[in-house]
Amino acid sequence: MHSRPWYHWLALGGGSGLSPVLPGTMGTIAAIPLYLLLALVVQNNVVYTLVLVAIIAVGPWLCGQTAREMQNSGSGMRALDPPAIVWDEWAGLLLTLWLVPFGWWTLLVGFLLFRFFDMLKPWPISWLDKHIHGGTGIMLDDIAAAIPALILLRLMLWAGWL
Repeated sequence: MHSRPWYHWLALGGGSGLSPVLPGTMGTIAAIPLYLLLALVVQNNVVYTLVLVAIIAVGPWLCGQTAREMQNSGSGMRALDPPAIVWDEWAGLLLTLWLVPFGWWTLLVGFLLFRFFDMLKPWPISWLDKHIHGGTGIMLDDIAAAIPALILLRLMLWAGWL
């Protein structure tokens, strides 16, 4: 039996990215417990921000290294951004919900907005997805998808819709 390096477990979202159905969505769902831990247990914006920065900072190496090793392992993963790698979805969800007051509806709408922008990839997200490669590219399109999701979520909160 072939064992994977420990960091593959992180990049694959604890295995959630290996889902045969909607791995990006499953990976984003798998990030919710971390969000709940930060939002409901820790309840400290500084700690949340530090965790988010750490996830984003290690992401290019983690995703890039895992993608290279998966491409070279005969696993069948040949994409520049293998769907099984969902660390970027974790970063995207946490960024979407960054400094947003906790609420179950807020979590649901933030999740849906992030997945919408991540899957649809409107410009400039699509440009980043096509032109920036490696670990940085894997991370960057999801970070870019989180920004309009966060802005829309904040506007919905400001308007009193959530």
